[in-house]
Amino acid sequence: MNGLSTEAVRLLLNWFRREKRDLPWRGAKDAYRVLVSEIMLQQTRVEAVKEYYVRFLNRFPTAEALAAADEDEVLKYWQGLGYYSRARNLHKAAKVIAEHGFPDTYEGIRKLPGVGDYTAGAVSSIAFSLPCPAVDGNVLRVLTRVFADGSNIDEDKTKAEFRQTLKRAYPKEAGDFAEALMELGAIVCVPNGAPLCASCPWEKLCRAHLAGEEERYPVRNGKKARKIVEATVCVLEKDGRYALEKRADQGLLAGLWQFPFFETPQPDFGEVVTTKSAVHIFTHVEWRMTGKLIRAEEFYSAYVWATAQEIAKKYALPSAFKAFMGWIH
Repeated sequence: MNGLSTEAVRLLLNWFRREKRDLPWRGAKDAYRVLVSEIMLQQTRVEAVKEYYVRFLNRFPTAEALAAADEDEVLKYWQGLGYYSRARNLHKAAKVIAEHGFPDTYEGIRKLPGVGDYTAGAVSSIAFSLPCPAVDGNVLRVLTRVFADGSNIDEDKTKAEFRQTLKRAYPKEAGDFAEALMELGAIVCVPNGAPLCASCPWEKLCRAHLAGEEERYPVRNGKKARKIVEATVCVLEKDGRYALEKRADQGLLAGLWQFPFFETPQPDFGEVVTTKSAVHIFTHVEWRMTGKLIRAEEFYSAYVWATAQEIAKKYALPSAFKAFMGWIH
């Protein structure tokens, strides 16, 4: 694999300065704000993150403010973004930062809870202008097409090789270069369909494009079939209060609140008022749910009972249960 030339870097930076999107976190050099944006953007669309980022930072403008907050409140402000372990890890990282200050090296940032190679590279380059590559799926897609490289991007060896290739190419404008690569993959060198090659600053350099083989890249492992889970969701109501329970501290949606959830036949709680079917798809699991609105016979002690107003203000319920929220009033 050959490296990126100085001309290729210049073309990309010039393109980025002309074409970059106006995003709430663009231009932020404060390391905490960069960290928040990068954690939120993991496996989540930019459009979905915008509003959450602004709202989250309005409430938790500093690492110290986030560190001092209760976990349930943090999760409430994250509600709807998914992958809630990110919020918990960000909360833990804020406590480390509040006590010891924000680390200013790649190695120090990499040690923060929930921070992997990509996020450490992004924060290092954007916040501290360090030549530390941030290699995610977007960047790998761009580079495999530019070099017509058929290496499997799901293998750690491939990611490590591309990180070294990028490190040799990093200019002094490390943050702009890192963001430019991400932006190119997000809006031009797109997946699932023809990339917008005519808009690409590397159109004349891209080996895959010159060979008319853009869609051959990247090469990766085949997707595994999702596990199907059949479940019953019981929305228990009594005297204007609704039953909630916390999920286990490990596994899918760990520690979040939910309506009573059963993968086995549920107990007889009372009169079933109405039912509704819903499907929620996670990365590796598909929930096929039957929701039941039930007039509970008593306040069952196994659950927390909350009003609609309390649920809206205090309890973070994942979007998996969105189909049944219309019953809460």
